[in-house]
Amino acid sequence: MSTIYNVIKRPIITEKGLTLKERDRTLCFEVDDDASKQQIQEAVEQLFKVKVQAVRTMVVPGKMRRRGKYTGYRPDWKKAYVTLREGETMIEYGENL
Repeated sequence: MSTIYNVIKRPIITEKGLTLKERDRTLCFEVDDDASKQQIQEAVEQLFKVKVQAVRTMVVPGKMRRRGKYTGYRPDWKKAYVTLREGETMIEYGENL
């Protein structure tokens, strides 16, 4: 990883993700496949100026897709759930949905 911008690719804005954000102070990001939990924690703390309590990661397998008689798979990708410490201001990235 050369920069923190290569670690975090994008926030995942879904109904489940927004519910976790409001209820459990947990954010959801798509991250680089080779990123460790420590790298993800440092990237979130530097980018958003908050303190992280915990990081959970998972690899999401790619789905099978078809186009006519041809089939293929989407690539696998890595997801991270980042829980913020108590008292930290919540990051607002999905307000206008």
